[in-house]
Amino acid sequence: MLQGCCTALITPFKKNGSIDYSLYKKQILRQINAGVSGILSCGTTGEAPALSEDELGKNIKTAVNAAKGKVYVVAGTGTNNTKNTIRRTKYAESVGADYALIITPYYNKPNQTGLYKHFMQVANNTKMDIIIYNVPSRTSVSINPDTVAALSKIKNIVAIKEASGSIDQATEILIKAKKGFIIMSGDDALTLPLMSIGASGVISTTSNLAPSYMQSLFELYFANAIPEAKKMHKFLYPIIKAMFIETNPIPLKFAMKEMNLDTGILRMPLSELSKENKKKIIEILKLLKK
Repeated sequence: MLQGCCTALITPFKKNGSIDYSLYKKQILRQINAGVSGILSCGTTGEAPALSEDELGKNIKTAVNAAKGKVYVVAGTGTNNTKNTIRRTKYAESVGADYALIITPYYNKPNQTGLYKHFMQVANNTKMDIIIYNVPSRTSVSINPDTVAALSKIKNIVAIKEASGSIDQATEILIKAKKGFIIMSGDDALTLPLMSIGASGVISTTSNLAPSYMQSLFELYFANAIPEAKKMHKFLYPIIKAMFIETNPIPLKFAMKEMNLDTGILRMPLSELSKENKKKIIEILKLLKK
C-alpha cells in the first residue's frame, strides 16, 4: 500500500559521467534495511531530467530488482510529452514497478482541460497505478483540486504527490476526491501537517540522508504518539530545510558525502554547492552526529 516514507532516490554518477549501478543498489539496500516503506526511482532527486532514455529504464529496472518485493517501487515516468510519458509508463509496468509517478507537464503549461486529458490518456494506456505529481515551483503549472477530483474517478489514478506547499489545496483534494484517494506529501517539511489532515505519508528527499528518522515520523503519527511525532518533526525540520538551501539534490549529495554516504558526482547542468552553504550544512549535520 502507498503510505509511509518513500525515498526519492539519488542517482550516483561516476567521474566519467556514467551511472554507478553497484552504488545505486547499495543505496537501495540501505533504505530497505532502515525500514522505509518504499522507494522512488527517477524522480527530481534522482536528476531524472539529465538521464537518457536507456539510463532511466535501467534505473527503474535496477530498483525493482533490488527491492525484490520488500518495499513498493515508484517509477518516475512523467514528461511534458504525453506519448513519451505513456511509453515510459508502459516500460515501468513491464519491469514490475508498483506505481508510476507522473509530473504535471512542465514548460508547455497546459490548462486544466489539458492536464485532465494528459493524465486520462496515460491511465487509459496502462494498468499501473498512477500518482499525480503536483510541484508548481518546478513546472509553473498547478493542477486544481477539482481536476484532481475528476481524475480520481479513473480507476488506476490512485494518489497525488502534493508539493504545492498549500494545506488548503491538500484539504480540498481530500474533500473532493473519491473515497480512498491517497495524498502523499511532496514537501518533507510539511509531512506532519499534511498527515494531520489525512495524508498517508511522504515521498521524501531527506530520507536519503536520514531514512529511519523520516519513517519514524510516519510511524509515530499513525501510532497516535503525537507528542513524539511533534518532537521528531522539530528535530528534522532544520535538517530538511538545509537539504533545500540550493536546488535539490545539490545540498543532499554534499550532506551525504559529509556523512560518509557516497553519492557520486552531480550531472550537469547541476553544479557544486557554494562554500557558504557547505558551511551551513556541515553545522546542521551535527544534529545527526550526536
